[in-house]
Amino acid sequence: MSADALEAARRIMADCDRIAAISAREDGIERTYLTPEHARHNPVAAELMTAAGMRTWQDAAGNQRGRLEGSREGLPALVLASHLDTVPDAGRYDGILGVLLAVETVARLRERAAELPFALEVVAFADEEGTRFGVTLLGSRALAGTWEPEWFDLPDADGVTMAEAFASFGLDPARIDEAALRREDLAGYLEVHIEQGPFLEAADRPLGVVTSIAGARRFALTIHGEARHAGGTPYERRRDALIGASRAVLDIERIAREHGAIATVGRLEAFPGGVNVVPGRVEMSLDLRAETDRLRDEVLERILERVRGACAERRLTLDVEQIHAAPAVRCAPRLMDAVRAGIRATGDDEPMELFSRAGHDAMAMAAVTDIGMLFVRCADGVSHHPDESVTVEDVAVALQAFEAAVLHTAGAA
Repeated sequence: MSADALEAARRIMADCDRIAAISAREDGIERTYLTPEHARHNPVAAELMTAAGMRTWQDAAGNQRGRLEGSREGLPALVLASHLDTVPDAGRYDGILGVLLAVETVARLRERAAELPFALEVVAFADEEGTRFGVTLLGSRALAGTWEPEWFDLPDADGVTMAEAFASFGLDPARIDEAALRREDLAGYLEVHIEQGPFLEAADRPLGVVTSIAGARRFALTIHGEARHAGGTPYERRRDALIGASRAVLDIERIAREHGAIATVGRLEAFPGGVNVVPGRVEMSLDLRAETDRLRDEVLERILERVRGACAERRLTLDVEQIHAAPAVRCAPRLMDAVRAGIRATGDDEPMELFSRAGHDAMAMAAVTDIGMLFVRCADGVSHHPDESVTVEDVAVALQAFEAAVLHTAGAA
């Protein structure tokens, strides 16, 4: 790899540390939507975009954006983007690495802008994780023009509605549509992101071509039984909702694994919660993902059939409420070709292909333009955790590949 790419990678990682320091707390890193941390990191991103030669602005959704014109002003834009928000107790590279790689790519292409058949726009999305208001992909949904007005009524943990948070941040909810781009405004969308999984590392590859992003559905499951005295109720008389939930957790994992899907129960709570009371109700979550919507939905049917049957055996009932749905998204062949060409430019003649098991802003952007993604290896696949880690060498290779992918896209445009 080139010495200048290594030096740029060191700058990128230093800027990751710089932005992480903005949002460092005693209990870890956290940057969430329309908070003081958000207000502090956008100017840093704007400063870096300006240094790369871009005109910058904060849009009506709070995304930080920058634009470098192509061979003439007003051309459709190839958007290079990722997010700056985090989950609680986050790592340093989820989202932010993609933003900073995009900025550095534009800086490296600045002198060649007159050759490009499109403009380059970098977007630092303000909310991908959904940590504060419980709805994901807010920044990219605004850009894609798929914002739902009812989201403004959603409260955070302190009871502050999104509309109130907009006003406190200096944004006007009535102007949210001004953030949206039209299909004709766009030449495509490319995103770099850490893999958030162990597959590149297992294959000893620094980079991978994303073929698709898994479709996800999330549910609130409630198992109803009967709360009774723990000492006075014989086993044969019990309708223990927690026993039913415990069996459900095991069945959910078994069925998903057998059929190649990914299922997670991340929250489980028993009621009334007394140590000497048979649980009469259990509330639990289910997150279900698969490479295709068909597989995901088939596995869901199998899971619900099995859980309902097991509940009936113990005189329990099951309620199911869907709380989130996102279809699987395929990356565009032309942009997958561009990412492959970018990776080949680094010396890897047979780029590894893999689907993303995690969701990304590219999912929202697929509603309005073609998408492509480049994955970067992360140590042990760890993400959403302070131990999240990448190497300077892998970042340098990713930078070279991303620049080459943009140029390939320009040649194919």
